[in-house]
Amino acid sequence: MGWKSLDDMELNGKRVLLRVDINVPVENGKVTDATRIERIAPTVADILAKGGQPILIAHFGRPKGQVVSELSLSVCLSELETTFGQPVTLVETLEAAEAGTLPAGIVLLENIRFHAGEEANDASFAARLAALGDVFCNDAFSAAHRAHASTTSLAKLLPSCAGRLMQAELTALEAALSTPKRPVGAVVGGAKVSTKIDLLLNLVGKLDVLVIGGGMANTFLGAMGASLGSSLQEEDLHDTARDILKQAESIGCKVILPVDGRVSRAFAAGAEYEMVTLNADTKLEDGQMILDAGDAATALIVEEFKALKTLIWNGPLGAFEIEPFDKATMAAAKAAAELTKSGDMITVAGGGDTVAALNLAGAADDFTYISTAGGAFLEWMEGKELPGVAALQG
Repeated sequence: MGWKSLDDMELNGKRVLLRVDINVPVENGKVTDATRIERIAPTVADILAKGGQPILIAHFGRPKGQVVSELSLSVCLSELETTFGQPVTLVETLEAAEAGTLPAGIVLLENIRFHAGEEANDASFAARLAALGDVFCNDAFSAAHRAHASTTSLAKLLPSCAGRLMQAELTALEAALSTPKRPVGAVVGGAKVSTKIDLLLNLVGKLDVLVIGGGMANTFLGAMGASLGSSLQEEDLHDTARDILKQAESIGCKVILPVDGRVSRAFAAGAEYEMVTLNADTKLEDGQMILDAGDAATALIVEEFKALKTLIWNGPLGAFEIEPFDKATMAAAKAAAELTKSGDMITVAGGGDTVAALNLAGAADDFTYISTAGGAFLEWMEGKELPGVAALQG
């Protein structure tokens, strides 16, 4: 493990600099999805219960070191107060925080990315931040892949620990990939192989089963010799796809590609389609597109799930946003959820499209853990060191 949690820290009477991710979606001045705010509530509650004062440090949007009034964290205040059940005071400038006594109760520092020193990971800026607190707690796993002042340098300047969300995230990911219950498998889907080459290369060495779906499966089928009409694929990555398949075979990782698919001439809701067998000999016409894995492919995937003890999920199996090309993703997600609910499988999922798909399938609540970390989740799965995590490990 190597990192401390709130349970290891003495916080009574201490000011706790708490790095959080409340970079939430906003429309017309209102927060439209408070999930990220809700997920930091346990950490704030625990700090208060231990006699500490939470001083929240967060970013919002990409102001690039300039003060941008439209990116003020004031938009989050109402939702923060509702979630925490008490007042939250916004301190509008770092100078105001440094000038004297911070207000009592929960404090929110204005958008940390208004300062160029944040993304530059400037040592003197980090020292100014550190002077505001006694302890550093990082609860922003989703920003842990950034080597910024508030994600890495603070951890070296103050006694440090992981918050409850960071702790849950790291525990779930370590259980899924570092020390999984075997057999362990993964679903990797989405549009392009190019965005997930590092992920695939890392996973084949750690998995027993790898299910490849979505548009990226087309690149693998094309690499095997299939002629796929107008289907989305990356022909320049055929060699890479073949290399990944060879590597998987040499180390005993079973790769599952769709054995059939829903093929249509229209990328549109309600479009007519036909079920087509997919293999190296497949020959589609111009205008024909594979838009989803087929029924036989889905049944095969579900059957593979039944033998697994751990499943990692990143990316859909087809164009899940539109019917009828959502069928494979929905059916596979529901099957994974049922196996999780019955205690037969540990399931960890992450990535924006993945979370959206699992929510559409009504499966998200039954997964063991759903990561909202985006890029950090993907980089962890790629086997990369995350600066924000490494800093907590000293």
